Amino acid sequence: MLGNIRKIMNKSIKIAILGAGSFGLSFGYFLDSFGFNISVWGHDNTKIQEIINTKENKYYLPGFIFSDDIFFSDDLGSVIKDAQYIFVMVPTQHLRELFKKIIEIINSNQVIVIGSKGIEIKTMSMVYEIAEDILAGMIDNLSYMSGPTFAREIAGKIPTACVIASQNNSVVNQVQKVFSNESFRFYTSNDIIGVNIGGALKNVVAIASGITDGLGLGLNSRAAIITRGLAEITRLGVKLGAEPLTFQGLAGIGDLVLTCTGGLSRNRSVGVRLGKGEGWSEISNSMNMVAEGIYTSKAAFELSQKLNIEMPITKVVYDIIYEEMNVKDAVSILMGRELKAELYGIKKG
Repeated sequence: MLGNIRKIMNKSIKIAILGAGSFGLSFGYFLDSFGFNISVWGHDNTKIQEIINTKENKYYLPGFIFSDDIFFSDDLGSVIKDAQYIFVMVPTQHLRELFKKIIEIINSNQVIVIGSKGIEIKTMSMVYEIAEDILAGMIDNLSYMSGPTFAREIAGKIPTACVIASQNNSVVNQVQKVFSNESFRFYTSNDIIGVNIGGALKNVVAIASGITDGLGLGLNSRAAIITRGLAEITRLGVKLGAEPLTFQGLAGIGDLVLTCTGGLSRNRSVGVRLGKGEGWSEISNSMNMVAEGIYTSKAAFELSQKLNIEMPITKVVYDIIYEEMNVKDAVSILMGRELKAELYGIKKG
């Protein structure tokens, strides 16, 4: 009874989801099941029409049939109009272009939740920096969603927890209250930098973790990559002003463990194939979805060079993908590095 009442109440809340990839479609499917008024934008009219006609996307979310209540369109204006909440779920490399398009459409009453994870290659900008650059007049409306969230499991209502970060407490509290339910739980944070960095860098470490699995190196190696990968993420985060404890939470170790070990992880899958000897061009040509870690590894490596931060796992992932380093040589390089204390270089201040 209470569930039906909540669905009726939710119907008055219009949500725009920008991005018709796996995450955007899964989140739209999930929120529709709780009665929200959902509109989904995708840039490819052909794919949007296919979803409208078949009620399914067999590439990104096979087996999930969309209800007639969800509005799909390639027209940004019609999707965003009158929406109280705008969820941005597009690949990071396309964010700047999208923000330039919506800046003339959005209004000061709309809350924007950004779920994109990565670093822009051209500028080495984090997601929050891109958003604040283009949407400067909307900073108080911006929030950032991150954490261990496989898209298919969200659609399947598998219990999930993630973090929502903003400099505006009223925004994160509002998002937490409206969208938390028996299947999905939001925790709030003010650490925009840490949440962004954790979400971006975990994809790079996941590629490294997949490489160890592809090489058949065993669980000890995987655990070492995850742990030392977390140290790299923390070093970069602290340098940029993040709160170290953020990386012990959902946007840090939570997302990192999921992406490094889960079978649904695109980035780990890329690493497994690299570890088995496939070249990046061969892998790229066969993929239907974006593995953000490919782009982030380049941006993160260049950022580490600029800031003079030691990030050896990030460097070897970059070298394997962009410099065609042999994966077995990468293992030798990591194991042959100068011996150090475990917490070297990650203390704040």
